Amino acid sequence: MPSPVSSIPNLGPASELAFARAGITSAEEIRDLGADVAYRRLLESGSRPHFIGYYVLVMGLQGRPWNDCKGEEKKTLRKRFDRLCAGFNRSDAKLRADLEQTLSFLGVIERR
Repeated sequence: MPSPVSSIPNLGPASELAFARAGITSAEEIRDLGADVAYRRLLESGSRPHFIGYYVLVMGLQGRPWNDCKGEEKKTLRKRFDRLCAGFNRSDAKLRADLEQTLSFLGVIERR
């Protein structure tokens, strides 16, 4: 049986909902995808970019508390986060998410 997203340290019910909107429903899926791909899927599903949310995910996948991210490590993660978000147009992602939701409601594509 798959583990809930909230079984990853630092992630709770709000994270579960956000990942579910992105089509990710288990901790195993997040671990398989890795932090960067999983976070990018969140962005593509309409979630707003938020650096703290990103490094909370990274720390959680390492089994570390979210506030353990400091100094050079935090600077390095900020660069990764900026690359993930570069060229990302939130309005395009929101339009895509809305379109997918509508198509799913109409039965044109599989419901998530």
